[in-house]
Amino acid sequence: MASIRIPTPLRPYAGGTAEVVVSGTTVDEALKDLIAQHPELEQHLFNNGELRSFVNIFLGEEDIRHLDGRETAIEEDTELLIIPSIAGGRA
Repeated sequence: MASIRIPTPLRPYAGGTAEVVVSGTTVDEALKDLIAQHPELEQHLFNNGELRSFVNIFLGEEDIRHLDGRETAIEEDTELLIIPSIAGGRA
């Protein structure tokens, strides 16, 4: 089954786990399964049903936004990565 790597800041909302095994044939189905397993993640990943602008989902080294978005097909051994954007620093 496919899996989704959870970044450290989001792990408290995913039962403390670094990786969640999910089902589905598209990124969207995998994300829906992730939310079904860990409902607390939804508010951190989505806003009105859309991925938050600072949440990036990668399939390998490719941002899904440069593929077919949430409709990107995945295989049984796919590993997806959630990578939140990081901003800040000194001016």
